[in-house]
Amino acid sequence: MFVDEAKIWVKAGDGGDGCVAFRREKYVPRGGPAGGDGGNGADVILESSIHDNTLLRYRYNREFKAERGRHGEGSNCHGRSGVDTILKVPVGTVVFDQDTGEQLFDFTEAGQQYRAARGGHGGRGNSHFTKPWHQAPREHEEGKPGEERRLRLELKLLADVGLVGFPNAGKSTLISRISAARPKIAAYPFTTLEPHLGVVSADPVSVPGEGRTFVVADLPGLIEGAHEGAGLGIRFLKHVERTRLIAHLVDTSDANPNDPIEEFKIIENELRSFSDEIAAKPVLVVATKLDATVDRAHLDELRQYAEKRGLPFYAISSASGEGVQNLVRGMADMLDKIPKPAPAEIDAGTLPDMSSITPGPEFEEDKASPDPELHPEASGEKN
Repeated sequence: MFVDEAKIWVKAGDGGDGCVAFRREKYVPRGGPAGGDGGNGADVILESSIHDNTLLRYRYNREFKAERGRHGEGSNCHGRSGVDTILKVPVGTVVFDQDTGEQLFDFTEAGQQYRAARGGHGGRGNSHFTKPWHQAPREHEEGKPGEERRLRLELKLLADVGLVGFPNAGKSTLISRISAARPKIAAYPFTTLEPHLGVVSADPVSVPGEGRTFVVADLPGLIEGAHEGAGLGIRFLKHVERTRLIAHLVDTSDANPNDPIEEFKIIENELRSFSDEIAAKPVLVVATKLDATVDRAHLDELRQYAEKRGLPFYAISSASGEGVQNLVRGMADMLDKIPKPAPAEIDAGTLPDMSSITPGPEFEEDKASPDPELHPEASGEKN
């Protein structure tokens, strides 16, 4: 099952309370206060993984609570800090704050980490409150509560080329021909109900590992009015947002009585209705089912229309393989000219013991830095 959206609730661990204790030991009169500090609460961290392809694990498990810090103990024993909870997400996941809609982080590479909720600081024990005039304090601090958040996770597939077109335009057959992907193929519309990815080799005769390769995404078919919810809607079009090139497939066979130019304009309008950014991406036009095309009037009309607009045009038959290799090389040549998007910049503020973790905007200060309210001596205040 392909799941590309999920809503979760995360709660970081609370800090442990400081302890009120006094040193009671033989031959040590007036041992003084010896209450230890509470441990820090654990963080909730999201980490991208290449071993996950969907957000299915968050379809039913939606609440995650990190471990709290242990309370301080006597003899100045510090409470144990909680162990961070790490949640795996696929590469391509975008994290949003469900309440505000703000985009918090975008996982574009494997191994990236984002601190979604920060654990609370542990409270101080009574040994911190000793003064010359107050040598047996019974004050202590309670641990700070950990953050809690409601997050929306959205998966956008990372592909170089996106295949779009009407249902039964030949998208699934094409990706099965040029890659190892095996989507369902049948002679009825809306056979593809979820996106599929395939890795394509543009130079099959080259030395293994040295030829050009790219990733193609096969998206469910679109129809007129998809941006208003017709058919499968346009929810899958978000997976095209990361692509660098769009391959627009049009059925020009004798079995399709519709005007191919009109079909091309309809899909183009649906893309524009979803996002102007997608509509501005480079496009190549692919006339499909050449093996079932006897009357080439529609094929010639579409070719002339593409030439008039300055769009690259290819005619193929995925069944027989005619023109497919030229199309693959054409895709690779166009991708060579399109710059790859720059990797997401990672915030320099990080946790002291986990340098690869990127804190959110509200976590710029170091987790171990003293809180002025809890540690007035750190801010230069004097009693």
